[in-house]
Amino acid sequence: MLNENVRPSSIDGIKRLATQIKKDKGLQHAAALDMAAKAASFENFTHARRSLSSQASLSASKNQLFITIYWRETKPYRQGRETLQVDLSKPLLKLCSKSELKLARGLWGRLVAPDHIVHDTVAQSQEFARGEICKAVRTLRFMEATGLRPSDDYLAAYPDRHHDNKLPDSDHATDWYDPKNGQFVLVDEPYSPAVVSERRAAWAQQNGWHLQASKWPGIYYPFSCSFFVATDASSGYDFAGLMKKIDSLAAPLVSKDWDGTSAPSHEVFASPMAKTPQDIRRARCKGTIIREASQTTTPYGAFGHERRKPRAKMPIPSHIEAGNMIKSVLASPHKPYSVNRRMDSVRSTLEDWMSNEIRRDELDGPEFFDVYYHDADETGPIAEASKTSEGLIRILEELKVKLSAHYPDCSPLRQQVGKIETSIKIISRYIEKRKAA
Repeated sequence: MLNENVRPSSIDGIKRLATQIKKDKGLQHAAALDMAAKAASFENFTHARRSLSSQASLSASKNQLFITIYWRETKPYRQGRETLQVDLSKPLLKLCSKSELKLARGLWGRLVAPDHIVHDTVAQSQEFARGEICKAVRTLRFMEATGLRPSDDYLAAYPDRHHDNKLPDSDHATDWYDPKNGQFVLVDEPYSPAVVSERRAAWAQQNGWHLQASKWPGIYYPFSCSFFVATDASSGYDFAGLMKKIDSLAAPLVSKDWDGTSAPSHEVFASPMAKTPQDIRRARCKGTIIREASQTTTPYGAFGHERRKPRAKMPIPSHIEAGNMIKSVLASPHKPYSVNRRMDSVRSTLEDWMSNEIRRDELDGPEFFDVYYHDADETGPIAEASKTSEGLIRILEELKVKLSAHYPDCSPLRQQVGKIETSIKIISRYIEKRKAA
C-alpha cells in the first residue's frame, strides 16, 4: 500500500517510491518517477537527479559526517529516521580510530561508510534520537577543539591507579588522552554548580592533580550538568592551554536547535560515500530488519541486539551435563587464566540458547541458573578429570562432541566450538611449558 507521507531523500528512495506509485496508480514509469520526485520537493525526476548528484559531489569533497538514528514510538504509533550532517575540520578517522569511536559518548554506532555513522538500536522516541545525535556532535566538537581522543585506560582516572583515589562525587565521567604525549585527561560532568567544591579541591591537592570547571556547558547534559576537567599536574602538561581551548568552544548543539533531516519512515539513508549495493545494505539499521530463520539457524534477542542460534534443541539433561563440564573447567586451577574468558563466553551463549529452547514449566528460578552457573559437581568423572590439565582437555573435547551431536553445523555453533578449541590449545601449550621447565 502506498504511504502518502513518504518523503524520499535520495535517488534510490525516489525510485522505490516511484515503483509503489506505478503499482498503486497504474501510471507509466516516467510519470511515476516525476510524482515521486515532487514528493521529495523537486520539480521532476530530472531536477532531482541533477540536484542530488550535485549535492553528493559537493559532500564528497568536504570532511562531512552523517549521523543517523531510527526511532519508533508506540502511543500513538509512529516511526521515523533522524539524520544530521556535520561538517568536520578533518576526516572522522583523523580525529579518532574506529576502536576509539566505540568509547566516545554518542559515537558508539556503526561506521557504515567513512562519512556515516548508524545506530543499530531503534530509539524509543524522535526526541531521544535527536538528543543522542546532538550528544555525538558535542563529542566531535570537543575532540576537534582539544585534539584529545577517547581512552580505554580507565585505571588512569585514579591517581596511583588505585580505586580508593577516585575523584569525589564524580558522575558521567569519560576518559581521554592526548595523542601527542600520552597525557591522560579525566572529564567529569556531575549535576552540580560549575565550582570546585572543597572536598574535590582537597582531592586534587592531595594527589597533585589539576581540577577545574569549564565555562563550556559540556557533552552529557549541557546546562544541567557542569563540565570539569582533571589531569595529573606532575608531568608539566599545558593544562591552562587545554582549558582555554575548551572554554572557547561554541555553544553546544541541543535537540531544541535541531536542523537535521527527519524522515517519517524507516527508509534507509545512504551517505554520499555509499556507492555500491553492499554499501547501501550496510547502511541499514539492524534494529529495523525483520530476521527470519534459515535452514540451520534462527534469530533471537531484542531489536538491535539480535543474534542467531542453531535451529535445534539440546535436551535439558545434555545442557546440564554441558554446564557441569564448563563449570568444572572454570573452577579448576590447572590451566592458564586466559581459558576462563573464552569458556565464560561459551557458557553465557549456551545459557541464552537454552532459555530459547525450553518452556517456562520445564526449568524455573534457581534450577535454571544452576545449569550453567553456581558450583560444579564435586564428585563424578568430570570432577575427577578437572584435577589435571590433561583431564581438562578431555572434558573440552567431550563438550565439542556433545554440542556437535545436538546442533547442526552453522556459524553460531562454529563460533562456540572455535572458543573451545582455542582453550584446548592454550592448555596444551601450558602442559608443554611445564614439561620443559
